[in-house]
Amino acid sequence: MAEIHYLTQKGLDDLKEQLAEAIAQRPVISKAIAEARDKGDLSENAEYDAAREAQGLLELKISKLQDTLATARVIDESKISTDTVQMLNKVKIKNVKTGATMEYTIVGESEANFREGKLAVGTPIAKALLGHSKGEVVDVQVPSGLMQFEIVDISI
Repeated sequence: MAEIHYLTQKGLDDLKEQLAEAIAQRPVISKAIAEARDKGDLSENAEYDAAREAQGLLELKISKLQDTLATARVIDESKISTDTVQMLNKVKIKNVKTGATMEYTIVGESEANFREGKLAVGTPIAKALLGHSKGEVVDVQVPSGLMQFEIVDISI
């Protein structure tokens, strides 16, 4: 069964835009292949090989975007609560050991951006936080070992 991709409406719109842009590149790459083919011997034509490789990468990108869109589910932001941590919540956590605080918004995989504080739902920290309430201490297994975070605040 295909994996479901949870997205915000903005995330869905962004994916549709990326797909449209990728599809618009097909004629450009086809033209580059035709021009390279016209230059003669294909066995020693690096330009032709590069254009064919670019075409393969573009088709892979289009296929992945189409698969993601086919299994996408838009989250109704009006039904988000702050009782427990769930997708689209902004969660402020404190590292119990170091006292450092961090704030993340839990988002779908395709919308994650660590610099913007958007944490993918599939990461170890997000998985551990889901379903827990404000004030709870959560154990998170990360590659460097076990960490403990206290949920300081949950907001939208």
